[in-house]
Amino acid sequence: MITEQKKQVLELFRTARNLYKEMKFAEAYKAFTKVLEVDPSDKPSQVYRARCKDYAQNPPPADWDGVYVYRTK
Repeated sequence: MITEQKKQVLELFRTARNLYKEMKFAEAYKAFTKVLEVDPSDKPSQVYRARCKDYAQNPPPADWDGVYVYRTK
């Protein structure tokens, strides 16, 4: 059974992920922050929020396919 908290996290995450895929990284960052306010231990949201911060400062190319490419080890 899925808890109400988990349902909320999933809905917020879906919204945030859609913003990410639309390359709206500042908005997606805020949306992933909302997920983390509900569940601070949500690892996927932590990862995506960090990526949003990176992409807001260093945007991917216009033909970006959604794949994150690490630039450091």
